[in-house]
Amino acid sequence: MDAATLLIQLLNGLQYGLLLFLVACGLTLIFGIMGIINLAHGSFYMIGAYLAWSLTSLTGSFALAILLGIPLTIIVGMTLERVLFRQLYQRDHLYQVLLTFGLILVLEELRSIIWGDDPHSFSVPEFLNHSIPLTDNLSYPVYRLAISGVCLLIAGGLYLLIQKTRLGMMIRAGASNREMVESLGIDIKLIYTLIFALGIALAAFAGMINAPLSSVFPNMGSPVLITCFVVVVIGGIGSVKGALIASLLIGLADTFGQVYVQELSGMIVYVLMAAVLLWRPEGLFKRI
Repeated sequence: MDAATLLIQLLNGLQYGLLLFLVACGLTLIFGIMGIINLAHGSFYMIGAYLAWSLTSLTGSFALAILLGIPLTIIVGMTLERVLFRQLYQRDHLYQVLLTFGLILVLEELRSIIWGDDPHSFSVPEFLNHSIPLTDNLSYPVYRLAISGVCLLIAGGLYLLIQKTRLGMMIRAGASNREMVESLGIDIKLIYTLIFALGIALAAFAGMINAPLSSVFPNMGSPVLITCFVVVVIGGIGSVKGALIASLLIGLADTFGQVYVQELSGMIVYVLMAAVLLWRPEGLFKRI
């Protein structure tokens, strides 16, 4: 493999890992801070992709579709948290598993009613639909680089939010001791609502920006959800930094595994998870 091809695979691995981070970050926040096992998280990745496709078809603009889709997913997330998930905070995880599994079925049925069961595809935005030449016969799509750049900006924004703001301080305190935070007069329920909405919006946004590359099809969130649970376990439950590092590791391992050891590529991610857990059973990093 020459240097240009190696660079392309490296960039693909980083882009895939950063995309995984958007989904896994929301999952680890909801699981690590709120204590909710959200099996339906991948369904919101799918919903985001369908929203991007349908809104782009209606408006003729992919950027406008994203600007319209993000507030819609935030509203959906806040509504679900208040109506459904708020009832589960003090209950056993089995109730959460049953509810979120049922939510998967409901969302899949709604998807079928609203958008149908056929796969759909649409083009990358015209202003990003070109490539950077690497050699005489190899080039790299600008859109993939744009996805990586956007994901890095979001990662930086999340770090600033959680580590440098008053809201982030309350989120960290709520993750450590909910009862103490409530006794100080902080509305922990509102914080949980915002966290859940943020997590759902991140998953949906990942689906939106990846839709032009992967196309849009039923049940597309399930494989992503499984991989993101692996990311959360490797990175450490509730750790945003851990989610980022683990996502990049998974992205690179999966990408290079499919190139070098195709017959074993399906198990490389899980071997990596097992190796990390043998070394650090709690994951790479502690909760925020």
